[in-house]
Amino acid sequence: MRNEATLSSVLSFLLLLLFLPGRPARASGKIRVVATVPDLAWVAEQIGGDRVRVRALARGGQDLHAVPARPTFLLHISRADLFLELGLDAEHAWVPPLIYACRNPRVRPGGKGFVNCSAGIRPLEVPKSLSREQAGDLHPMGNPHYNLDPENMRIVARNVCEGLCRVDPAGKDFYRKNLAALMKRFDEKEKEWFRMARDLKGTAVVTYHLSWSYFARRFGIRVVGTIEPKPGIEPTPSHLAELLETMKREKVKVIIREPYYSEKTPCWLAERTGARVVTLPNTAGWNGAGKTWFDLMDYILKNLRKAAGLPAVPPPEKEKASPAGEGAR
Repeated sequence: MRNEATLSSVLSFLLLLLFLPGRPARASGKIRVVATVPDLAWVAEQIGGDRVRVRALARGGQDLHAVPARPTFLLHISRADLFLELGLDAEHAWVPPLIYACRNPRVRPGGKGFVNCSAGIRPLEVPKSLSREQAGDLHPMGNPHYNLDPENMRIVARNVCEGLCRVDPAGKDFYRKNLAALMKRFDEKEKEWFRMARDLKGTAVVTYHLSWSYFARRFGIRVVGTIEPKPGIEPTPSHLAELLETMKREKVKVIIREPYYSEKTPCWLAERTGARVVTLPNTAGWNGAGKTWFDLMDYILKNLRKAAGLPAVPPPEKEKASPAGEGAR
């Protein structure tokens, strides 16, 4: 199982603790921020500006549930002033051993420097039962891939700002000013995104993993099935047969595949349905998807449009004719 492999890689280097130095003073005077994923690191950079030094542990395009832990992760967390996690158990397979082994109590849950960025998020797909018979990567608190919804990222930004204000009270005004500026940029970009998504509304798609529920809800896309019968479980022949029938019935045009999944099954389904496979990352920083979270959203919408047979960028909206007799204002 991918969780067991990840946990094994964590335990294999915990002996490094024996050689960890005490938490050093900040030579640069900057607040050290460690984020689990690039999306959170980007938010911290926007709000923290030149008062912070930010590191992301995972790389763009990696499976959030199975990031191979490295010895450097432990070193960075041990020296952090602020630690940011997606939460909702997104990083449950690799972060907890690091947090409790790092000898830095301030960034453990409950500490001044710990931020669960999911605080205030209304999770989707919270399981009704936690029975042991439930297979797959069960997330008791709900779907953790909330970072693909602009409204949720506004909540993340507020949580990050609060965390920075706690660990660096002298920078409160600076952080709050930057937060306000970021919120304005969200408003501007969201207008562009809704314009790009307008022609996608109602489009039926199949995804490999349940990464796209929040994105689909925000932009009116219909996820009619997943290649995984349950998160983390490979598809069986019977599941694929059912999915094939669903795709034909729903006239599915697009199959979304995350970069860390094999192309084999998505291509098999595409050959039999005429759908197009599009590879889309669910975090920022992957290959041509750009470095920022805004870049990520642009990339997703442009490539989703292309996969649906639409131009990458929608044509400009036609200006409405002025009522007769009404002059220019």
